[in-house]
Amino acid sequence: MQIHSIPQSGFLRLRTIIGDKKNNIPAIIPVGRTTWLKGVKNGDYPQPVKLSPHTVAWKVDDILRLIDKLEAQ
Repeated sequence: MQIHSIPQSGFLRLRTIIGDKKNNIPAIIPVGRTTWLKGVKNGDYPQPVKLSPHTVAWKVDDILRLIDKLEAQ
């Protein structure tokens, strides 16, 4: 199994966060797409940043804080 390395800053696309089995991208946070998007809508997961009209991503800092929060539970 491939281990995912998280950069110290920048942005992450959704497939990098939740993984993509077809492209052999391991999940950082192993939830499904629908679960992730519901969590964003409910405020459980961080809000995305719109990088272009058709591209959204999440700040690495927000994802690292989420990981810390989930590990503390």
